[in-house]
Amino acid sequence: MESVINDVELLDLAVIPTDGGPVMHMMRPASPLFGEIGEVYFSEVEPGCVKAWKCHTRQTQRFAVPVGQLKIVLYDDRPESPTRGRIMEVLLGRPDNYALLQIPPRVWYGFTAAGGVPAVICNCPDIPHDPAEGLRKDFDSRDIPYHW
Repeated sequence: MESVINDVELLDLAVIPTDGGPVMHMMRPASPLFGEIGEVYFSEVEPGCVKAWKCHTRQTQRFAVPVGQLKIVLYDDRPESPTRGRIMEVLLGRPDNYALLQIPPRVWYGFTAAGGVPAVICNCPDIPHDPAEGLRKDFDSRDIPYHW
């Protein structure tokens, strides 16, 4: 999938079939998106829940969805960006869309479980969590032209 927001990257990931269940890669040194790792964490998203909006001033997000599917929505509000004002929707997860989504600093994002079942998202950001650099808006904020 081609990005409609500048500096957002989407990279298909390997799913290797094995007896008893597949092996799923997320981050390898040979990957073009490999970089600093500040931490790795997982978050479960229940059906009907919208986790939005969030933006980081310094942190780059790297998302993969190994369980279920998420609809991830991005909004570019960076004044200097050639794609300022654009919305990008990505369906991420298994079985058909296992990929790594890299979101640069200062791009707003949110997500919701797709398909009526819980989903698990893994984030491998480039710096550890710092509450001072994270910004939030309500999921129904009028500042972002998107209706969940």
